[in-house]
Amino acid sequence: MSTFSQVLLSSRPLSWINTAFPFAAGYLLTTREVDLTFVLGTLYFLIPYNLAMYGINDVFDYESDLRNPRKGGVEGAVLSRKLHRPTLIAAAATNIPFLVYLVIVGSPLSWLVLAISVFAVIAYSAPKLRFKERPFVDSLTSSTHFVSPAVYGLVLAGAFFTPALWALLAAYFLWGVASHAFGAVQDIVADREASIASIATVIGGRQTVRFAFFAYVLGGILMLFTTWPGPLAALLAVPYALSVLPFWSITDADAERANAGWHRFLYLNFATGFLVTLLLIWYWVITPLPGFYLVGTF
Repeated sequence: MSTFSQVLLSSRPLSWINTAFPFAAGYLLTTREVDLTFVLGTLYFLIPYNLAMYGINDVFDYESDLRNPRKGGVEGAVLSRKLHRPTLIAAAATNIPFLVYLVIVGSPLSWLVLAISVFAVIAYSAPKLRFKERPFVDSLTSSTHFVSPAVYGLVLAGAFFTPALWALLAAYFLWGVASHAFGAVQDIVADREASIASIATVIGGRQTVRFAFFAYVLGGILMLFTTWPGPLAALLAVPYALSVLPFWSITDADAERANAGWHRFLYLNFATGFLVTLLLIWYWVITPLPGFYLVGTF
């Protein structure tokens, strides 16, 4: 593969939409218009943001990735050492211009949210910080990677935050925590061989799967406290909870078996994203009020 292809693969193209969509939805439902900030913000959270998040991870997780049989494809590149520096340079070069623009058009509160988002991206994998090796903090940080673009889009656009909106964001955060925790189960063996701690290596695969199950369920319950048609999204938590049930009693020695559930998770995200989009369109149609109020009541 060419250098460009390998660096691009390290950004996990299959997951680009997971960070671009939350920003775009939050910003667009608030402003109800497609402007330059919407376009550039969506592009930033589509590619540069993911290149920084996953590229930094692939560089500093090189030793453990060599031992991980699922690496080397859509679930992450195994970057040769000669590509580590180019990857970090590419991440910086693609992120900085967008960040400069977003700071210029933003407010102090949006700067704070953006700073937290970028810090979480760096802190997860970078040496010294390595939040990914701090059990429970790893899942919280990973969820921040996906929820913070939504919060940033809302704040940048001037959304009005209500209890219903907080419930939605909390539900989304729990989904992120559960997803990271379950994803960590499949890497227990490889992580332990590389002396990498995670929520799964500390409490074990079985307890981690159960933790993820209840986090999905609680997230679904919180969606019941959002404004119509938001409560319908509670049903979308059910497939995720059911998807981890086959691994309810998984052992650490057999933890790699959870990779099958992780593959289901990746495809489930596309189906869920489609249904969420339909709900957002429905919401758009039935709430012809100023954008900043609309988002606040969803």
